[in-house]
Amino acid sequence: MHRRNLLGLLSAIVAWPCAGAAQSAKKRPVVGILAQGTPAQLKGLRFRQSFLDGMQELGYFEGRDFDIVARSAESTADLPRVAKDLVRLNPDVILAGASAHALAAKTATSTIPIVVPALGNPIVLGLIETDARPGGNLTGIMPYIKGLPTKQLELAREIVPGALKIGIVKNSTDVKAIGQWDEIEAAAPKLDIKIASADVQKPEDVGLAFKKFEEENVGVVVVLQSNLLILERARIAANATATRRPTVYGYRENVEAGGLISYGVNLEYCFRRAASYVHNILKGTSVADLPIEFPTKLELVINVRTAKTLGVEISPMLLALADEVIE
Repeated sequence: MHRRNLLGLLSAIVAWPCAGAAQSAKKRPVVGILAQGTPAQLKGLRFRQSFLDGMQELGYFEGRDFDIVARSAESTADLPRVAKDLVRLNPDVILAGASAHALAAKTATSTIPIVVPALGNPIVLGLIETDARPGGNLTGIMPYIKGLPTKQLELAREIVPGALKIGIVKNSTDVKAIGQWDEIEAAAPKLDIKIASADVQKPEDVGLAFKKFEEENVGVVVVLQSNLLILERARIAANATATRRPTVYGYRENVEAGGLISYGVNLEYCFRRAASYVHNILKGTSVADLPIEFPTKLELVINVRTAKTLGVEISPMLLALADEVIE
């Protein structure tokens, strides 16, 4: 064999394994998760696992097909700083839990795709152009159904028919609070309901809110949908029980923490469904072309143990309609 051919053959043998090694070391896609809450507040919430379940259903396994980098802010005020930290890691796509997270992420980057499982008021907030064609770098799922706060008022009245006044727990600092409160104010006179509101902007406000309801002889309470109000679900349930106020929620997580009854969209479904957006983005679909989705199924969850503690009788018809009854 000529020396030149021998050297060529040796080069090919040496180079081939190197090429294979480079191919096997190819970087996996990275999903950045922007969350909010202290470890105690996040304990028991299954949103991240629901997203991972959705990814597995599509054939993606963490550590094999993609990696995760996660950053969590302990307060809404800290979200912008944490979002910037996450963007500096340059993930392929960001999963931003709700509208406040979305605003922080959108401010931090105009190029990295952002998927929001619990999006509220995106057009008003300037996050998207239209529901059908979001434009820009953000899309997601909207679980905030128009008319839901009115249905929650009606449910509160059904639970305590003789209640002369209904208490509303809101968080005015939450970017999705305005629409819910506007609907409550519009619906209450039509339903001949008197409203007493309490603005919970920090955890310490929860106790003050229920003390106010007790002093004003509020018969039943509705807790509106908000990041803080789901993170403080255990504190809210404890205060509702201590002051013996039957309470209606928008999230099942509040009922699992000891609340009485919830009526709303299942957020775990929304996080699981968000995986399909991430899948399409990783396959090359432009986030600007992925339309906003609107879940249509509302679920009713009742905690009968809490009902017994409060001395509230849940009608057999309502129990029959429940998607889940917690014993």
